[in-house]
Amino acid sequence: MDPIRTGIRFGQTIRNVARLREIVTIFARHGFAEFVAHGGVLSYLPDFVLPAARKTIKQEMKEEGEREWGQIIGSRLRLCFEELGPAFIKFGQLLCSREDIFDEGFISEMRLLRDQVKPINFNEVKLSVEEALEQPVSAVFSHVEDKPIGTASIGVVYKAKLKDGDDVILKVRRPGIERTMQTDFSIILFLTTQAERISEEIRFLGVTRMVNDFASSLQNELNFNVEALNCDRLKQNCAKHDPDGAFYMPKVYRDLTRENILVAEFLKGIKFSDHAAMEKEKENVLPLLDKGVAVFIKTFLADGFFHADLHGGNLFYMSEDNRIGVVDFGLVGSLGKKGRQSFIAIVYSLVSHNYENLVYEFLDVAEYDNPPDMDVLVGDVRSALSPYIGLTIQQTNYSEVFHLILQTLKKHRVYLPREWFVVFRALMTLDGVGKALDYDLDVFALLQKDIGALVKQSLSKEELMEEGFWAGRDLISMLRLLPRHAKWFLRSLSRGGYAFELKHVGVDEAVSKLTSAMEFLGFSFLAGVFSFSGAFLLNTSSVPNLQAVPPIVWIFWFLAVSCLARAWISTRRT
Repeated sequence: MDPIRTGIRFGQTIRNVARLREIVTIFARHGFAEFVAHGGVLSYLPDFVLPAARKTIKQEMKEEGEREWGQIIGSRLRLCFEELGPAFIKFGQLLCSREDIFDEGFISEMRLLRDQVKPINFNEVKLSVEEALEQPVSAVFSHVEDKPIGTASIGVVYKAKLKDGDDVILKVRRPGIERTMQTDFSIILFLTTQAERISEEIRFLGVTRMVNDFASSLQNELNFNVEALNCDRLKQNCAKHDPDGAFYMPKVYRDLTRENILVAEFLKGIKFSDHAAMEKEKENVLPLLDKGVAVFIKTFLADGFFHADLHGGNLFYMSEDNRIGVVDFGLVGSLGKKGRQSFIAIVYSLVSHNYENLVYEFLDVAEYDNPPDMDVLVGDVRSALSPYIGLTIQQTNYSEVFHLILQTLKKHRVYLPREWFVVFRALMTLDGVGKALDYDLDVFALLQKDIGALVKQSLSKEELMEEGFWAGRDLISMLRLLPRHAKWFLRSLSRGGYAFELKHVGVDEAVSKLTSAMEFLGFSFLAGVFSFSGAFLLNTSSVPNLQAVPPIVWIFWFLAVSCLARAWISTRRT
């Protein structure tokens, strides 16, 4: 049999036919035999007979007409994923995080996924640690508890004590999990690729792209060195915006951290997910939570790098220090400067009920095959959010607003890229932490406050000069390349370099006029930028005569006049 080749970033070629056979058997047993048969998977499994399901999906839909199609499919997929293990459970958790793509019934079933984690023999753990550190466990740790304090599909966490007496956590990657994850995710990608070949709807949803993105993210989760770097980076970023020290991130022992083990400070505190214990500390926690969320927002808006999994299990109330401890830095998000500017514009449009701008900003960052009808989309967004018109930020449920926007965009086949969805999910997760404590965090009120300051900052002379410089540089680069590319295009046409024939009578003249027009517009724009920058820098109250004008202003004005002259020359040449 030919090896099954996939394009997943792990770069792995699947030769484990036995595993593929097992996966296909489980899917068929849960009613997906028709998909398997039509998907071309059986061609890779010669002499394989599909088992029959006790009840087909069509039969179940007829018998239980009140259940949604998505819920029926989701229920069967959930059972498949739980039986198939950690990689498929991770995939299901990825699917349930995409409310912008899948319907509510399907999402609700995926949320019921349970990670059936198998226990690890402690001797295996010791062997992994000793191989990674190249020395006995007893040479580094004075004590390691043999029962884990935390288990997950990728890692197992133990409490330990270093030789110097420091209490630490020892996080160990499950032996063999990397190979298992790589193999299974390669098979998942293969199956989704086959599904996209037979279903236009699945192809449009871009599930294969989602798997590729998630596989890349999973590689980082499998490497604990990356988690250590994430922790250190977030600690540095938060320190700039957290003068009161509301957030506390553990010390990572980098000399003891490897790709498959992580040693970090043990945080003593109460998990936010322990609702009974947190209820007793509510009076102390809530003011801290406000400060912590404000720090999170400022750090995200300023640096674009943030913890993307701040649920109750990753937050601790450290009563001795009156701080909020943060753990688990495997899942982080990042957004560049341009992305953060778009985010600011989206939130500003949302809180000001400017739905037309809101739609335009979403379309700037969203993914779609064909541009939607703008008038219809704006009208649908306005109708969906009409119940919130006139309400204050405190009265508005922004989790519901976000859900409504996603559903409306989905109706028009517009979807958010993964990095954007991570941003909004992180904010909603934080909002959920507050709701679990019966407390309204007012995340969007805090956002509005910080966004107002950032908008003012974006209009400062330094920001305007920087934006003008880069805009001018891009424009000059475009103007320099346009005639060259037009010349190459015409030369290729004249040599028959394309599969069609075009008689380009008068095209040279038209291209020349277009080039001149672009030059005129470009240099006129630059003239305006330089003129405005010079005027902005000029403080008229402290300039009694022309001799007192700063040299930088004269330079800007000289450049403005030069650009105007160049624009005039381009029109005369035409």
